[in-house]
Amino acid sequence: MFKSKRKMIFLNKFIIDLPSPSNISTWWNFGSILGICMIMQIITGIFLAMHYSPNIEMAFKSIIQITRNVNYGWNLRNIHANGASMFFVIIYLHTGRGMYYGSYKLKKTWMSGVTMILLLMATAFLGYVLPWGQMSFWGATVITNLISAIPYVGEMMVQWIWGGFAVDDPTLNRFFTFHFILPFMISIMIILHLIFLHESGSSNPLGTKNNIDKIPFHPFFTIKDIMGMMISLSIMFTIISINPFVTMDPENFTPANPMVTPIHIQPEWYFLFAYAILRSIPNKLGGVIALGLSILILMTLPFTMKSKFQSNKLYPMNKMILWTLINNFILLTWIGARPVEEPYILTGQILTVLYFLTFMIMPMMSKKWDKY
Repeated sequence: MFKSKRKMIFLNKFIIDLPSPSNISTWWNFGSILGICMIMQIITGIFLAMHYSPNIEMAFKSIIQITRNVNYGWNLRNIHANGASMFFVIIYLHTGRGMYYGSYKLKKTWMSGVTMILLLMATAFLGYVLPWGQMSFWGATVITNLISAIPYVGEMMVQWIWGGFAVDDPTLNRFFTFHFILPFMISIMIILHLIFLHESGSSNPLGTKNNIDKIPFHPFFTIKDIMGMMISLSIMFTIISINPFVTMDPENFTPANPMVTPIHIQPEWYFLFAYAILRSIPNKLGGVIALGLSILILMTLPFTMKSKFQSNKLYPMNKMILWTLINNFILLTWIGARPVEEPYILTGQILTVLYFLTFMIMPMMSKKWDKY
């Protein structure tokens, strides 16, 4: 009786009676959609793990076994693979909304969110290696080799991660183990993210910090969130039904062969912007640092953006800079899929400079506008 009463108090406090700004738009739906994505990925991942074999001789065959012989295995695999793409589409939109409306002002919520992006990227990379196709193998080889750029200890760390002198059976075993564990770590981070959000309350389109015009979360926003989830899932299942392999590289339908290198090695589409930044730096260590900074730079926003108002919607120059950043991100994604040749090399370098420059210009524009 006492436990059920505590549960009801928790539900009332954190979900049903949670005071939420009355003016938050559809852009605030993406958090709940990400929660559904997480649940879907964990459930499908557990069922796939029951039939997967983390062995270089059996990994590719086990994927064929899942697809052809396991009941609805083809569906589970397609949901899991396309669910990762949907996850990244939503998380990029969620982060973009946070930047546009100044959600980085809620420091603890923003920092936990960026940490989750890093963990999600690590999980997605590890998962991409598991089918053990050509692109999986060579992608793992190229990305893990980047650690060798670290002075003095780089080579030793790469061999330690590989469990030998090349990407082999121990590497696949380790990647499978971490791919299985990391989603549960992300789930803990989601709980922390929600706790921090409930401490400070949601931001709002107007950017007012002490917004008193609030309404209960339920039923007003629960209905809105459920509708957002239904629309997102409908789009994803439509893609799965029509073209389930639209985001997959054709090279990955060939078993891994260390003796044959693909003509153009590239990661999944959601890493292409970071890959383009990595490629644009001629120095290996410099490229690795730029790659890390492409995400870590988001952590600087709560400290550099000292504007009086929370929302960038109120700063015309910042609005323009943010739209430039969005276009830059799309172009970097496109460049990452292009061959390493001119004019793509020079274009990638220009876009990389612009990408980092936008994060430096935004705080200056805010300070200048605040004078007026």
